[in-house]
Amino acid sequence: MTLFPDDIEAQARHIIARFAPRGWTVSTAESCTGGLIAGALTEVAGSSAVVDRGFVTYSNQAKMDMLGVTDGTLASFGAVSRETALEMVDGALLRSQAVCSVAVTGVAGPGGGSAEKPVGLVHLAARRRGGPVLHREMRYGDIGRSEVRLATIRTALAMLDEVAGA
Repeated sequence: MTLFPDDIEAQARHIIARFAPRGWTVSTAESCTGGLIAGALTEVAGSSAVVDRGFVTYSNQAKMDMLGVTDGTLASFGAVSRETALEMVDGALLRSQAVCSVAVTGVAGPGGGSAEKPVGLVHLAARRRGGPVLHREMRYGDIGRSEVRLATIRTALAMLDEVAGA
């Protein structure tokens, strides 16, 4: 038995199997998932060869302190924004030894949404060191807190796989 659904476990196994022979490592910068992406990866035996570290930056202050997200970005665009996700992924690479990083920030619900930033809105960014950044704006909808978080994990793992091939 694992903590995650079978499809997420399979995605995590794929990332570990793909990255380990290359000697590649991963860092995560997580807000709305609260460390679950790192948790999914570390559920896989042998993940210690791949997972460098995870940053759980739920508060704005944590995003600034741990990842270097600027107060100007947070003031201008908010925590749930493309700009914040991009600064988070760059900060995770800068503050780790990882080859690849993924960052997520969103509104998992059930409350906290607005007309501009509804429940289910998540911004994700992934990057391989020295490579182009990949950004996705996902609108999962008000499908429930756990389901938004699981959907975010699925997208984040897919993005890590994508930047590995870039």
